[in-house]
Amino acid sequence: MTNQSITESESLYKDLDQMSVRQLLEGIHEEDKKVLPAVYQTIPQIEELVTKTVERIKKGGRLFYVGAGTSGRLGILDASEIPPTYGVGYDVVIGLIAGGDQAIRKAVEAAEDNMDLGWQELQAFNINEHDTVVGIAASGRTPYVIGAVSTARAHGILTGCITNNPNSELARNVDIPIEAIVGPEFVSGSTRMKSGTSQKLILNMITTTLMIKLGRVKGNRMVNMQLTNQKLVQRGTRMIMEELGFDEEKSRRLLLVHGSVNAVLENYKNK
Repeated sequence: MTNQSITESESLYKDLDQMSVRQLLEGIHEEDKKVLPAVYQTIPQIEELVTKTVERIKKGGRLFYVGAGTSGRLGILDASEIPPTYGVGYDVVIGLIAGGDQAIRKAVEAAEDNMDLGWQELQAFNINEHDTVVGIAASGRTPYVIGAVSTARAHGILTGCITNNPNSELARNVDIPIEAIVGPEFVSGSTRMKSGTSQKLILNMITTTLMIKLGRVKGNRMVNMQLTNQKLVQRGTRMIMEELGFDEEKSRRLLLVHGSVNAVLENYKNK
């Protein structure tokens, strides 16, 4: 099992093309049930990664995700949602994908096979010892990702990975490997399914916990969210009403003046 690529192994289900829609859906669901226990097993490694990353970001560091294909897209998705959700800059959590932004929508031929490209792209951000680099690859053998993390590690930068095969080359080249072993995919080798789901869950855990520990949440609320649409303005208004007891009109006015729930609370909480 050690050297076997679980993510490329054959599905446990035969003759998918002969199944009914209901059978297919139930089969996919049965496989999805295996994701949560696999992710749970990785919590100690996620804890170590987040704890060390918090320390670095407090010193001005950043968190970089490096991936290709589905893994790269998930990293970019997670990174892109942090600024509007928690009110931090777009330079705190950064996602890189083999082939650049065009690869978010369409595959870029052979981009992931370049061992040097990932590190070259990281250098464009003046990467340093306060940063953290997390490589994401279901297979654990993507050259673009391995090259980026191994070179970063050689430069004294904290490295981690999220992968779905045990004892992979990627895991051997990082400080903190996170290995979510979810088993064969419902469609053989289709790692956008269980593997991708596990990666999304782990990314959620990393950045949500990171932002909470950096003080971007109060209680259980996103008090630093950007007011990018009316839904979020209304949500922020309700938060202020509940926290400070102001009426809706005053709460909304203060929110728009100060720009965030947190800024209003800091100015009016003890008045």
